[in-house]
Amino acid sequence: MERIGIDRLASAIEGADSIVVGAGAGLSTAAGYSYAGERFERYFPDFAGRYRFRDMYSGGFFPYETLEEHWAYWSRYIWTNRYSPLPGTTYGDLLKLLDGKDHFVLTTNVDHCFQRSGFAKERLFYTQGDYGLFQCSSPCCAETFDNEEVARAMVLAQGFAVGRDGELLVPEEGAPAMAVPSDLVPHCPHCGRPLTMNLRADARFVEDAGWHEAQRRYSDFLRTRAQDGQKVLFLELGVGGNTPVIIKFPFWRMTSSNPHATYACVNLGDAYAPKEIEDRSVILDADISGVLRELAERREAKTA
Repeated sequence: MERIGIDRLASAIEGADSIVVGAGAGLSTAAGYSYAGERFERYFPDFAGRYRFRDMYSGGFFPYETLEEHWAYWSRYIWTNRYSPLPGTTYGDLLKLLDGKDHFVLTTNVDHCFQRSGFAKERLFYTQGDYGLFQCSSPCCAETFDNEEVARAMVLAQGFAVGRDGELLVPEEGAPAMAVPSDLVPHCPHCGRPLTMNLRADARFVEDAGWHEAQRRYSDFLRTRAQDGQKVLFLELGVGGNTPVIIKFPFWRMTSSNPHATYACVNLGDAYAPKEIEDRSVILDADISGVLRELAERREAKTA
């Protein structure tokens, strides 16, 4: 871990009047949300065996023959990545680090880890959707639907149990069912078409009233913190190159246009900044979890 970089980032956070966090998939990966390996093998061995999937993502795109099988897979996917306990303290460390600081979070993640870790909903903008929401597959309306109740019913119908803390528990005896009862398949209450996930996969993604309100709050935050002399820190965590136009490029542009702004990027194996803002950038090619843990511990020790 780069000691000088850690020190510079700590100073940038402490000296910032406001902080804009941009979070990508790398943050959740650092927090322990792996979509392959042990978590996948624990909850999807039957699907992996039948269809030769190697990770959760692959199974999510597979064209299942029936909606009953489709929702058997997706209900497990939803529960393990949206309602089960967070696997680590990474998001909690970030919250401690931002405690008392004026901040807002823009994220492409859809696992809701920020709000589940205690971040205020009013300071979050999930641009790409939420594993916890359904939408009409057509769509016939700009509306989304909470899915916790039906997702729980689906995993229970397959033979899983849900622990008191929300952890998905595999059946103690026998294999889980690979299909849900037909009466649990969700349909749009308005047009009757099947519901689908509220994830930005194509032009049918629904931006509901909550999405637009969050967008407005984010825009207002940027506008009101762009005053002359305002020291803004654009803190990018785990953002890769898949959708740079959402977080990375705007952060570079806003840093370049504000002489009092600082850009910071923490991302193992993918951390850099353009030459135009190098002198006002803090770049850490390091494990995000380790960086946030050390910074949170430093801040706690300083305020104790």
